[in-house]
Amino acid sequence: MTAERLLADRPDVLYVATGGSRDGDAEWAQRVALHRERRPAAWGTAETCALEPLLAAPGGPLLVDCLALWLTHTMDECQAWDDEAWAATGEARLRARTAALVDAWRDTPRRVVAVSNEVGSGVVPATASGRRFRDELGRLNSAVASASEEVLLVVAGQPLRIRG
Repeated sequence: MTAERLLADRPDVLYVATGGSRDGDAEWAQRVALHRERRPAAWGTAETCALEPLLAAPGGPLLVDCLALWLTHTMDECQAWDDEAWAATGEARLRARTAALVDAWRDTPRRVVAVSNEVGSGVVPATASGRRFRDELGRLNSAVASASEEVLLVVAGQPLRIRG
């Protein structure tokens, strides 16, 4: 909700939902519906993980929700959950995709507000794939933050300025 408040005065926001529809998941569908209802009616919505073309295009602000879901989707595409696939090509493919996103982020002409989950402050995941996700999300968050003019950390609903 902090991200939405940062752009509340702008009628030309494109809300980029990276979570997908998750067919058959009623609880997820309810979450998506609640998100849609709380956004201003004038805002557009794009349900996609293809962030680079949106970042390259001119236009109003983007609200990307969220980078953790983008990473999950991208790890699926790169077969990064499987140890053998990760070692063979998954890691290289994921790093290339992440680098492309960060390059597009750095070069975008648009104002972008993004949501991501912070990792590393809680329980260490019990599985190798869980630890891999945590580590890769930490790397992605760090790279995007380095390419951003302003970074906020929201704790208990309170935004803390990290940069900018």
